[in-house]
Parts: sequence; structure tokens; C-alpha cells
Amino acid sequence: AGTVETLLKPENKDKLTKILTCHVIGAKAMGADVAAMAKADGGAHKVKTVGGCELSLKADGGKVTVTDENGNVANVTIADVEQSNGVIHVIDKVLLPKM
Repeated sequence: AGTVETLLKPENKDKLTKILTCHVIGAKAMGADVAAMAKADGGAHKVKTVGGCELSLKADGGKVTVTDENGNVANVTIADVEQSNGVIHVIDKVLLPKM
């Protein structure tokens, strides 16, 4: 079975919940806000996720990246997708918490 199939098993619900909530930040931050925060913090802005993970947000030349606790880097491919309950920034990788 692949990773997704494994994570969807009932015994892995807590692990899947942790992975998903480590992709959520409890703030409505548009792409320009993220870039400004990173610049104000010397190039990288650290945030805590709903799942308790720490992410590092970096902005350089209009490109925004997100680095997880394991050093994996994801690129924001689509920014500022507004939803009724917040804003989504699409990334090109799954970020994984330390487990």
C-alpha cells in the first residue's frame, strides 16, 4: 500500500490529522503579507501551525517558499486563493511534521 492508503487506515488517523493540521496557520495572511513578514524578520518568518509544527516562510524575488521542521522546502505555486474561512496558498510538496 502507498503512503496515502496507509494514512487513511483508522489506526493512522492521528498521524494524518497531524500532517494536515501542520499545513494550516491560524491567520489570514495574503502573499504580500507573508513577503513583508519575511523581509521584516531578515528574510525568514517563523510561524506555528494549528498542528503545533513550526514552518519557516521565506520570500525572495517574488518567490515564496515554506520550509518544514525536517528541512523540506515547498514552493508556493498559487497564492491568495480566498475561501469563505480563510486563504489558501498552494504548495508543490507535502510538508511533514517531526514524528
